[in-house]
Amino acid sequence: MSIGEIAGLIAAIAFAVLSGFLIYPLIRMGKMFDQIAQTVKDTGEHAVPVIDESVETVRKVNKTLEDANDVSSALSATTDNIASLTDLYSSVLGKPIIKVASFAWAAKETAKNFFGKKGKENESDKMTASRPQKNTDYSEKEAKNV
Repeated sequence: MSIGEIAGLIAAIAFAVLSGFLIYPLIRMGKMFDQIAQTVKDTGEHAVPVIDESVETVRKVNKTLEDANDVSSALSATTDNIASLTDLYSSVLGKPIIKVASFAWAAKETAKNFFGKKGKENESDKMTASRPQKNTDYSEKEAKNV
């Protein structure tokens, strides 16, 4: 064997050893890619029902929101009707009642004033009765100190 043949034999053995070392990681990477493919497949199988359930949930929420919108629009219409009725009752009943009450009060005051001015005297008696009376038991010094 010549030196060239020996060098070729060494190179072939080194290549075989290197190939042996590189084959193991490649086999492991192949298994890893198989596991990744299986995981993606399982995830896809489990994701489809979850997505279907979420779509159904969104539909139910939208239906509930539509019902809430219907209720709120009906409530708005009812509120408008009540406000209109309140305005109608206040204009039809409120103003005449106020006028009748004002007329009755004015007639009563006029009658009091016409028949002896008792109305004003009664009012002045009420005002003096509601005022606090001065205490005259104090001496002048005590009154100044208070």
